[in-house]
Amino acid sequence: MKKIAVLTDSAANLTESFVKKHDNLFVVPLKIIIDGKEYRDQEEISAEEVYQKLDHHEVKTSLPILTDIEDRIKTIKEKGFTHVVVVNISSGLSGTFNSFRLALEEEKDLEIVQYDTLTLGAGEGFIVQYALELIEDGCPFDDIKDKLHRLRHEDSLAFYTLNTLKYLRAGGRIGKVEGTLGDLLHIKPIITVDDAGEYVTLSKAFGQKRAMLKMKSILLENFEGDKIDLVIHYGNNEDLAKEWAEKLKPLFDIRNLQLVRLTPVLGVHTGPEIIAYVARRV
Repeated sequence: MKKIAVLTDSAANLTESFVKKHDNLFVVPLKIIIDGKEYRDQEEISAEEVYQKLDHHEVKTSLPILTDIEDRIKTIKEKGFTHVVVVNISSGLSGTFNSFRLALEEEKDLEIVQYDTLTLGAGEGFIVQYALELIEDGCPFDDIKDKLHRLRHEDSLAFYTLNTLKYLRAGGRIGKVEGTLGDLLHIKPIITVDDAGEYVTLSKAFGQKRAMLKMKSILLENFEGDKIDLVIHYGNNEDLAKEWAEKLKPLFDIRNLQLVRLTPVLGVHTGPEIIAYVARRV
């Protein structure tokens, strides 16, 4: 009898309570490196600590530790699972997908399907959530990947704005994002992840207030009249996230609305003043 697990990485930004509720869900942390010392994302350092050190220390991110992936696989087998759906952060933004692939390619005891989400944060998290829903509903293992692909490319959207691009530049994540003079001109890019899994500019606005209004318009253009789940990510600006959550509630048919602080391993590259909207059609 098939018993299916889901294996993901900490870039999915799943809450601790969500992970604990699913005994077939396993998460491998990515690494944060501060002044040469390594920390496991979400396990050994908080977002607050990372943001405090961003401007005054050498802060980098790195791939998961190989033994952490191997340990999760060992646990999955010990718990009697026979199949695994592996869900990873975009290969266009991280080498994590490839690290998992290399770690799993010699695995003989499990049937494995690996999915490159070409996104991150709650965009990846929604795909993990949907994989768990499909398993619970008895979806055939071989059909799961195609259904995840539809959610990613047809029924969800993730985008965000930043107060400054300097952290994206410093981390080498600037990709195809336009507006290298944006900091000087107070132009705020609204950034998404394209179908190649890389950052691109979705829109621009002059100043934060107009950027937030434009983000509301983008949500309306894509999801007005649909029932959705919505996650609002924030850094050190929870009050702004709460303010906009209240403004969005009357405009949409929202099944679940969550305000979730961006996981530190992603916050290194966005900085503390990020607001992201991630919506899933349900």
